Amino acid sequence: MNAVSEIKPDRRERALAALAEKPDGVVEAIAAKADVTPAEILEILPKGAAVIADKERFADIWAEMTTWGGVLFIVHTEDIVLEAEGSLPMGSEGHGWFNIHGDSPIGGHIKNDNCASVTFVDRAFHGRRSCSVWFMNAKGSAMFKVFVKRDAARELIAEQLQKFEALRDSYAGASAAL
Repeated sequence: MNAVSEIKPDRRERALAALAEKPDGVVEAIAAKADVTPAEILEILPKGAAVIADKERFADIWAEMTTWGGVLFIVHTEDIVLEAEGSLPMGSEGHGWFNIHGDSPIGGHIKNDNCASVTFVDRAFHGRRSCSVWFMNAKGSAMFKVFVKRDAARELIAEQLQKFEALRDSYAGASAAL
């Protein structure tokens, strides 16, 4: 789904009701409550809160994020929320995977062919601004997310935030209906 209009009316109503109950809550929890996908929740956020880039931009977006310094890398499934802090290493395609290895605790192999889109998310989370990049699969869930880190005062790191905003804004014109 790349446009709000593609959400069936009953699903949209459930999503809107659940989001209204907890607008700054965990997207996956809001989606579960409404029995919709996280992608459907992202698509009903206010204009500009979720900017979608085409899946073909996966490697370009990843490469740009390697310049951000330490980030928070999250994999959120129904069974675990795994958080890793570190810099994103450069990646390369090989044997059907996007392989990431380097001097970082973040490493491994990503089945980037499963990526349906990349969504830049800028919204309140538990009362504070939160900025992240979600690599979405075709099932409407995040494969993984990369968050702008916070400093000791719990504020978003300014330099990283500027890089996030510049990258997001470079895709904002192409983001349909958001």
